[in-house]
Amino acid sequence: MAIKKTITVDGIEVPFKASAAVPRLYRIKFRRDIYKDFAALQTSVQEGDEESSALDIESLEVFENIAYIMAKHADPENVPDNPDDWLEAFNTFSIYEVLPQLIELWGLNVETQAESKKNIEKLTAR
Repeated sequence: MAIKKTITVDGIEVPFKASAAVPRLYRIKFRRDIYKDFAALQTSVQEGDEESSALDIESLEVFENIAYIMAKHADPENVPDNPDDWLEAFNTFSIYEVLPQLIELWGLNVETQAESKKNIEKLTAR
């Protein structure tokens, strides 16, 4: 079951979607593992400070890529095929404002999948 959430980015309402397809879409588009990238990104942000913006370039790129995939998944018709073109629509894209909401969305999706798995086990138990 996919979960959608609309997040305001630079005054623009942007739909994001989390589902089991996101890791595959991310892997196909960026040739990277979203689980590893998400974990490393969370660590970087927790160690960073919004005022100093001390995040490294790779962390910022991973954040932008994850946000892009989740936005493209939510609205494939209106999100360009290139993350750079998508980012051009915004003046600013604050990792400290958007990332916690994406983490929450991803967590809800993972929680929903775990709950579904438990229900299937109950139904198939003999």
